[in-house]
Amino acid sequence: MRRCPSGRRRAEIQGAEPSAAAANVQRMAAASWRVVLRIVLIIVAVVLCLYLLYLLRRPIGLLLIATFIAVALSAPVNYFDRYMRRGFAIALVYLGLLLLPVGLGALVIPPVVNSIETFAQNAPQYASDARDYIEKNKTLRGLQDKYDIAGQIEKKAQDLPSKVGDAASVLGDIGLGLVNSLFSLVTILILAAFMLGGGRGWVDGLLSYQPPARAARLRRISERVATAVGSYVAGALLQAVIAGVTSYVVMAILGVPFRGPLSVLIALLDLIPLVGATIGAVIVGVVTLFVDFPTATIVWAVWSIVYQQVENSVIQPQIQRRAVDVHPFVVLVAVLFGATLLGVIGALVAVPAAASLQIVLREWLRYREDATIMEGVDDVEAAAGHA
Repeated sequence: MRRCPSGRRRAEIQGAEPSAAAANVQRMAAASWRVVLRIVLIIVAVVLCLYLLYLLRRPIGLLLIATFIAVALSAPVNYFDRYMRRGFAIALVYLGLLLLPVGLGALVIPPVVNSIETFAQNAPQYASDARDYIEKNKTLRGLQDKYDIAGQIEKKAQDLPSKVGDAASVLGDIGLGLVNSLFSLVTILILAAFMLGGGRGWVDGLLSYQPPARAARLRRISERVATAVGSYVAGALLQAVIAGVTSYVVMAILGVPFRGPLSVLIALLDLIPLVGATIGAVIVGVVTLFVDFPTATIVWAVWSIVYQQVENSVIQPQIQRRAVDVHPFVVLVAVLFGATLLGVIGALVAVPAAASLQIVLREWLRYREDATIMEGVDDVEAAAGHA
């Protein structure tokens, strides 16, 4: 028979139960405080990291741009590296990179300055011609009697030569801003030169600390990203040159003024995916309004539409077929995000950045698929072993 505990034993048990319950409550309270403290510390650490990133946003941006330039220039540097020392190869590529804006400036700036001066000097004559045209047109003549359009045009035209000095001062301010940005440009080029000088040593040094399987996967990702970025940059430059040259030929046939600077502008805008070519076509279309309206405008509009279709369906796929394979919707979203974050530079690097992220995502999905397959194989082998 089971004996009932004595009165003294029952009192000891009843006294021990509240003590154990109190100890459990204390342990739970201590654990809760530790969880709360850990969460608070994590939040504080995340906020501090975000604030630190905000403070370092400018050097981080310069470093990202330098990385992009280094990856883009790695292909020509590696090509020249076969025939000369790597330092000379980097110097040769940098020389070509620096001569490009100098050549574009020599092509664009003198005609623009001369054309502005000529237009300012001939503005009164243009205004007089406009008055004669208005007087000959019945509809415009009614508007002239009511609003004195020609008088306002002539007044502005007479004041235009005096405004050339103000425009020169504005250009001077712009030049000062460019000079102030020179330090950033030099910093970016120096960082990119160091990255190019290291070559694959930077990547190999980082991968040496990884397990062999992970290092092989990361090396494959880095090679694919470098190939995609380099091919995209080379293809985009070739596509921009084609757009600029063909546009120059069409503008020369139509007799459009400023066709040299406008063709350069179209080539530069064509580097911006999706919307750049359209913006350039609209700008030139506005210029054609003052050339031979409506014939020149209609011809230019038809040419722009046809060329953009050919570029999107023939030229771009042929040039970029080995570079990137990104959906147009993703391209548009990437361009919007890049333009918001980094302006024009962000719009230019948006597509290769999206392609790089796509490569990383595909490799991660491939890794997960391989891991799932291996887990299934291990389960089958384990079941066979038990059998």
